[in-house]
Amino acid sequence: MENKTVYIKPKRNAEVEKEEVFLKDIAAVTCTDETLKTKIKALKIYRFRAEGEKRAVISSLKLIELIQGIEKGVTVENVGEQDTLIKYVRTAQTKGVLVWMKVVFVSLISFFGTAFTIMAFHNDIGIHDVFGRIYEEMMGQPSSGFTTLEVTYSLGLAVGIVLFFNHIGGRRITTDPTPIEVEMRIYEKDVDDTLIETADREGKTIDAS
Repeated sequence: MENKTVYIKPKRNAEVEKEEVFLKDIAAVTCTDETLKTKIKALKIYRFRAEGEKRAVISSLKLIELIQGIEKGVTVENVGEQDTLIKYVRTAQTKGVLVWMKVVFVSLISFFGTAFTIMAFHNDIGIHDVFGRIYEEMMGQPSSGFTTLEVTYSLGLAVGIVLFFNHIGGRRITTDPTPIEVEMRIYEKDVDDTLIETADREGKTIDAS
């Protein structure tokens, strides 16, 4: 019997919108035998309960076991993650008005929160007094509180924020990820690692029998 090699590349984190999870939902598959490849992709590996359960962790060993159960003489090579965190996401039909209200609410909090933070920081370091002293030393007269220093500093602060976050409206300035995107990816990775390790310690990982 000819030995067939199947390569799988499981993801670290996979989101599904249906209760039944198939191997193609959480891993890339390649094989020279197209018929076998199709069977493997359509292999059901898990089913979420209708209520309550939203996450599951499945081991790559379990995937290998299921694939080898399809046909004898199959060698499976894993070139991806050892464990995959599967998240069941129920798609809700949210009304457009509610979505816009949430966007406006978050935008207002972000705007006024950031403005308050900047003002509090400037008040702590006494930047008004610093500008007044610099203006008086350079111009030889007291500052009115609204001079070239304040205007250029405000413009520079706005430009600096735009460059730092790498966005102008909905457009990127460069193709590099923004600092927020980097921090979000680090946070997501830490959360995934914690959930996978917790499932392993609690014996909830779906592993080979």
